[in-house]
Formats: sequence, structure tokens, C-alpha cells
Amino acid sequence: MSTTNAAPVLTPTRHALGSAGYRKATVALFAAGMTAFMSLYYIQALLPQLSDHFGVSPATSALTVSLTTGLLAAAIIPASVLSERLGRVRVMVISALSAAALGVVLPWVPSIELLLAGRALQGVLCAGVPAVAMAYLAEEVEGAALGTAMGRYVAGTTIGGLTGRLIPGFAVDAVSWQWAMEIACLVSLGFALLFWRTIPASKFFEPKRISPSITVRNLLAHLRDPGLRPLFVLAFVLMGGFVTVYNYLGYRLLRDPFDLDESVVATVFFMYLAGTFSSAIAGRLADRMGRRRVVVTSVITMLVGLAVTVPDHLSTVLLGTLLFTAGFFAAHSVASAWVSARATEHRAEASSLYLFHYYLGSSVVGALGGLAFAAFGWIGVAVYVGILVVAGLALVTFRSSAR
Repeated sequence: MSTTNAAPVLTPTRHALGSAGYRKATVALFAAGMTAFMSLYYIQALLPQLSDHFGVSPATSALTVSLTTGLLAAAIIPASVLSERLGRVRVMVISALSAAALGVVLPWVPSIELLLAGRALQGVLCAGVPAVAMAYLAEEVEGAALGTAMGRYVAGTTIGGLTGRLIPGFAVDAVSWQWAMEIACLVSLGFALLFWRTIPASKFFEPKRISPSITVRNLLAHLRDPGLRPLFVLAFVLMGGFVTVYNYLGYRLLRDPFDLDESVVATVFFMYLAGTFSSAIAGRLADRMGRRRVVVTSVITMLVGLAVTVPDHLSTVLLGTLLFTAGFFAAHSVASAWVSARATEHRAEASSLYLFHYYLGSSVVGALGGLAFAAFGWIGVAVYVGILVVAGLALVTFRSSAR
């Protein structure tokens, strides 16, 4: 008589905090955040140079940021839907590699019109990473560790935004703005390749049938959720205000009464490091203290920082920018995890709606911020951003039923 020893069936488990899979996933998503946000924002440090080179206004130069984020917002939901069918990892990898590769070409276009068109396309290509990253983490990481994992991903986006701005900001004093941009784009491509080689395969993703009617039904279900709607509005106003401040801060510091050199102005982007730390800390605090409390505290910190930037003293401008940046990234880190935690079904669509509002705010609020800056200077920017952020804070404080 013979016996057969059946191999045990191994049930996949989600990545627990500190496990090898958790470390690999968070490193990969950190790299994804780096490449995506370098691709989005490397041009922001060069807006004054674009104004001079192409002979355009600050508002027109800022379209190289607003168009990119606006088209990204438009592509967020389609990219999310595709990930339901094609898989989270595949969509993110294609997005990261194609956006970074296009960036290598853009510094050499001959006109502002072609640059704007290329940046718009780059926004579309970038969409796959932010559209899917939160859903991927929510599926693959244990719930108790989700806030920390999301914080690490957002930390990657903050360092990506910082690196993307610092590299061309420093390099432009030594080389042309085209080469300064090219260097940043090559670094972004390197992070895209790192992400491709390290991202763990999905263990809990199951392909779903997709159709316009199913997608619309899922989106409407999330929009009807009284706990999610305030978070979507908050994403719109916070990101819009954040991009507005950084779009025009460089112009302010290059002018009287500061008259700083371009390389010195570039160091202001080190403020992003405040967001790197605050996003990770806020994620851990939210897991212990509750998301609403951490979000409200973070947004109030933003408002305090914005007020401190108003006087024409370099020390207060820098301190205020530091507080504003730390508060923004802390609020975003917790709010994005909040959306994923509340939307127990169709998380990709919920995350995509959050990010649609997030990047739409960057595009619309950021573009209109140029009018406030042109008409009233920095005080116009501060009042404009402050009103929007207060409105978002009121919604989350008094109308959200999410926990």
C-alpha cells in the first residue's frame, strides 16, 4: 500500500509591519513616489527661467505645472479602472517608465507651446502611479500597518517633489535650464527602473469585469458617501493651495525686498523634508489617535504657517513655509489612508476620486492663483489660499461622518 503526502496549501497573507514583503513593498512604492513626483514637479523650480527664455508671464509659465496636474486628474479614473482589469502592478510600471522616458525628451523642445503639450501628455502618463498605489497598499498590507505604509509612500512623493525641484534649481547656476531639467529627468528614470525591478507581485488582486456603467455606479456610490465627500473637497483645496504657494514663492524671493540668487531660492525646497517626516509621523499617530484629530491639527498647522509667511522678513517666510509644508503632507497622508480605509469595496475607484480632486485642485486652484499673485502680490496668494483651506477644514470638522 502506498501513501501520498499532499503538499500543504499555503494561504497568502498580507504584508505585516516589519516583514520582508512589507519592506520590499514600501521600498518599491517609495521609488514609485519618487519617480512620479519628480516627473510632475521638476519644472517648478525653473518657472522664472521659462518666463525669461520664452518671454511669457509667470501665470503662463506656471501652466507647465497646472496642465500636467490637470491632465493627470483627468486620467486618474481611467487609469484606476484599467488597473481593475490589467492589474495594479502592470499599470503602475507602465505609467512610471513611460512618464519618466518622455521627460528625457522635453527639455529640448523649441517652443513653449510644444513644452506645454508635452507636459500635458506627461501628466496623462504619470496617472497610473498615484491612481493605483493606495489601492495596491490597501490590498497587500495588513490594516494595522496601512497608515505607516501609506506614510512611507507619501514620504517618497515628498522627497520626489523635493529632489525634482532641487536638482534643476541648483544645476541651473552651472548649466543651461535645458540641461538642468535633463539631469532631473534622468534621475527620475532611474527611480522608475528601480520601482519596476523591486515591486512585489499582487497576491490579493483579482481582475474584475469593467464597463462604463459599472465604473459610473461605483464612482457614484463613493460620491454619495457622506464620509468621503468632505475628504474629496479637502484634497482639492489643500493641494491647490500647496501648489499655488510653491508656484509663486520663487518669484517672490527673486524680487525686492529679498533679491535672492536662484541657487539660494532653490534651497527653499528643502522645506519638503518637513513633509517627509510629518507624513510618516502623522500616519502612525492616526493609527493610534484617530484620523479626524490628526487631519484637523495638520490643516490648522498649514493655516498658521501661511499667516507667518506674509511679513516681508526672510526668517518668517521660511518658518511659515516649513509649517505650511509639514501640515500639508501630514494632512494628505492621513486623508488618503482614510479614504482607502473607509472604502471597503472598489477601493481603486475611491482612491481615484480622491486623487482626481487632489490634482484637479493643483491645476485649477494653482492656475487661478496666478491671478491673485499678479493683482495683489503675496498677500493675495495668502488670502486666496487661506479662504480655500478654511473651507476644507470646516467640511471635515463639521460635516464628515467618517472615523
